[in-house]
Amino acid sequence: MGYSVDRQLDARGLSCPMPSVKTALELEQMDSGQVLEILTDDPVSKKDLPVWAEETGNKLLGIEEEESTIKIYLEKA
Repeated sequence: MGYSVDRQLDARGLSCPMPSVKTALELEQMDSGQVLEILTDDPVSKKDLPVWAEETGNKLLGIEEEESTIKIYLEKA
C-alpha cells in the first residue's frame, strides 16, 4: 500500500447498496486527493464500489482481503 489513509469507513454488517451510500456521504466530507479506506464484509461491494468510483470520477487505489473483511481504498477526485 503506497498511500496514507485519511479516513476509515466501517461498513461491515451492511449489505448493498448501503456501503456505497455511506461511502458517498463520507467522501462528501473529504478534500480532493484524500484517501478513504472502506471496510466491508459484503462481497458485492468488491464489484459495486469500484464501478461506483469510476462513474463518480473517484479513483480506486486497491482492494485487499483479510479473512472476512474486504478493504477498499478510494482517492477522492
